[in-house]
Amino acid sequence: MATLSAITDTPSTNKPLKYHGVLFDLDGTLLDTANDLGEALNAILANHNQPLVERARYRPVASDGAKGLLELGFGEQLALFDYEQLRAEFLDYYQHHIAVHTTLYPGIETLIEALDANQIPWGIVTNKPIGLTSLLLPHFPLLDSAGSVLGGDSLAQRKPHPAPLLKAAEEIGIAPEHCIYVGDAPRDIEASNAAGMYSIIANWGYIPAEANTQQWHAQMSCDHPGEMLALESLFTKQPKS
Repeated sequence: MATLSAITDTPSTNKPLKYHGVLFDLDGTLLDTANDLGEALNAILANHNQPLVERARYRPVASDGAKGLLELGFGEQLALFDYEQLRAEFLDYYQHHIAVHTTLYPGIETLIEALDANQIPWGIVTNKPIGLTSLLLPHFPLLDSAGSVLGGDSLAQRKPHPAPLLKAAEEIGIAPEHCIYVGDAPRDIEASNAAGMYSIIANWGYIPAEANTQQWHAQMSCDHPGEMLALESLFTKQPKS
């Protein structure tokens, strides 16, 4: 059974951390969805006689949803098309091929099992529409234990607004100041900081090579999900408040 090993202090404050719950982004954090999203983009490009996009180009944009991917693929030509029609075509293809290549990131299974074994509540806050999220998650039973799942259209606001994170924290029963949020995009860290949570950058996600993540003002970054297993002091059971 997975356990969490001890780290007692945070480098930034040198004070013991007291966090009791974890929220995760989905695409680029829990699941590597880039190949299925990229294939959906290329299917639409092919239908409209446009050049296909290589994986190295679409992968860093995978967290940006249909809009970001279509802008990447069509470029200046996008203005010549009906955007809403392209978006509908993209979403239709994607929802019918939503988990062909998608996988859990290496180390996520061990991390989630450790959270569950230690009875640490956790949830998912994504900007992916909740309809697509609900189609995708059943392919990964490991994620069934999420205490909250919010999509980009679950509330009136979405990340970088803190409202979805605050709602998810409420649903898993953890005060925001005792919650961690893990994500791979600037909007994730902005939302986490605005919600008063402890923010961790998922360096294993869709972060462009040229990105300066220090400018995101996260409290921590991890290169692999397994690094979070060394943060026992984040999850030490404390009286909830």
